[in-house]
Amino acid sequence: MVVSLGASGVLDERGAVRAEGGAMIPARKGRWFNAWFSGHARGKIHGTFSEVWIHGLAEARALAAEAPLLLLANHTSWWDPLVILHLSQHVLEVDGHAMMDAKNLRRLPFFAKVGAFGVDLESPADGAAAIKYAVKLLDRPGRAVWVFPQGRERPAGERPLGFRPGAAEIARVARRARVVPVGLRYELGAEEQPKLYVSFGAPVAALRDAVTGRRVQEQAVEAELDRIHEALCAVADGGEGLAAFARVHRAKESAVGPLLERLLAHWTRPPGVPRPQLPGGGRGG
Repeated sequence: MVVSLGASGVLDERGAVRAEGGAMIPARKGRWFNAWFSGHARGKIHGTFSEVWIHGLAEARALAAEAPLLLLANHTSWWDPLVILHLSQHVLEVDGHAMMDAKNLRRLPFFAKVGAFGVDLESPADGAAAIKYAVKLLDRPGRAVWVFPQGRERPAGERPLGFRPGAAEIARVARRARVVPVGLRYELGAEEQPKLYVSFGAPVAALRDAVTGRRVQEQAVEAELDRIHEALCAVADGGEGLAAFARVHRAKESAVGPLLERLLAHWTRPPGVPRPQLPGGGRGG
């Protein structure tokens, strides 16, 4: 998902965007499809991640009730579109949209039915039209537009993030919107299943200078990623690093995996080493 900049586009009488030389694809959000597919996304997330932790959730919800939100996130994973759909529909409970590479949207057109609109990366006019389209969406509280200003998936540890200036242009023009940085991190640790961490930051100011605005937005998202990293380091050191995070999902623990692990440990223990007690109180010979 990406924003690019260029010449201006225009809105036609139906509110669709026409961009000279571009291929701007408007969203075709459908109520029933959005409800079904966002439920599918939630099911996949809950089935894959053992826990989901979120920082700044109460503040983000309060902001969404006051103003439209321009949400800027890092882009590292195949999971990102499903995560932001789930966050919009079930966590923030907003009418969410997202900017997407037009090439990918033509390949996966069902994302238009859940609020994605496409931008042709090769057309500067298309990028400008998409900016106008995003601004048009950010017209009232309870609405949100997600942008991945990196423009493509990048390694999670890459710094600087390499934001493009399009999101800063949206923020400059969408005067009603609050600009919220969001950090996303997927973490594999001591368990079989990964964990998902999300950090909503404080709103950042929209600046007239898009170059400076891009840098401020980039640093704000980096700060949220640093917040997650510092929290996980504190947890690893035995501290309360996640005290400021809310756990919004925890998978039910399976009894099968730990039982099999104990049985395998029992059967493969070297001779002469005391055998652990088996379920039911027995010990190996």
